Amino acid sequence: MKHLHGIDFLNSRVLDAFPCLRVVTPEEWVEARPTIRKFPAKSCIFQREEGADYGMFLLSGTARISRIAEDGGESIISTLTAGEVCALLVLSGLSGRDYPGTITAESEVEALFVAKQSFLGWLQTHAEIRGAVFGGLLDGLLRISEQIDGRRSESLDARLAKAMLRTSSERKPLLNMTHHELAVEIGSSREVVSRAVRRYRQQGWIESGRGWIRIVRRVELESLLGD
Repeated sequence: MKHLHGIDFLNSRVLDAFPCLRVVTPEEWVEARPTIRKFPAKSCIFQREEGADYGMFLLSGTARISRIAEDGGESIISTLTAGEVCALLVLSGLSGRDYPGTITAESEVEALFVAKQSFLGWLQTHAEIRGAVFGGLLDGLLRISEQIDGRRSESLDARLAKAMLRTSSERKPLLNMTHHELAVEIGSSREVVSRAVRRYRQQGWIESGRGWIRIVRRVELESLLGD
């Protein structure tokens, strides 16, 4: 954890990810008690209890926003990339309600934490921050709507292939995801995902083990995406 004070932010990577924060004064930074934290992949970076104390800005990496139901089931609401703020965090803070989700790192991430009152105060007093954050929220909501529509029309194979391809690349074909995590991401069950993964392995498209999958024949998976 790295504590930063006032003027330190003027030459920080914070402003590269969130240029709108340039309007924050040194005095406001001091009041916000900012800290930068690094998290490894798979770790929880924000949860319900922290929503009462902090606001968070994602500086690098990608994260998954999910909600845990009363029966213990997990559903992914959206993903968060560098330069974005969680919509649930903003809306729960402005409405005075508890933060209803949890944010988990998909890759190694770095995040800026500030005091919740400062976070909410900046949204209300700085038009630049308000415009950037709420513009990002609008984009996020549109993205969620597109994902829901896409899930309705896509086959399971297409959704699963997209999830596997999204978290890997030609240079980095290994993804550290369990069948349960893939099932949560595509809105299916672990058993169904396990059957599909077994089929892909038998076809020679992937290699897999406990908690990992390596893409061997990327073109074949891409063919499942359709047009």
